[in-house]
Amino acid sequence: MVIKPIKNNKDYEKALKKIEEIFDTKKNTPQGDELEILSILVEHYEQQHYPIVPPDPIEAIKFRMEQMGLKNSDLAPYLGGRNRVSEILNKKRHLTVKMIKSLYINFNIPAESLIG
Repeated sequence: MVIKPIKNNKDYEKALKKIEEIFDTKKNTPQGDELEILSILVEHYEQQHYPIVPPDPIEAIKFRMEQMGLKNSDLAPYLGGRNRVSEILNKKRHLTVKMIKSLYINFNIPAESLIG
């Protein structure tokens, strides 16, 4: 087992190919250890080169509304009325800390997504 740091896209592709080859190995075996180490290296490389940007807060709200089958009026009690919902969803008003907390608690929208 020769494991090297992933320094470029070629190394990354090679590591992914190796992971695919040994993916079904058992834990606590030499190949299982190799799989675990390669997975950590790949994850680190991906975080550095392919970061996942949190969604726009309004898009996160709209996505959750779609998932739950909600209408704008369903958010009114949590955001301060129908007009306020309209202003928020049309990006004419920013979310307040109170609104973020309410959306997080009542609709389980991750706070990180709402903070933007």
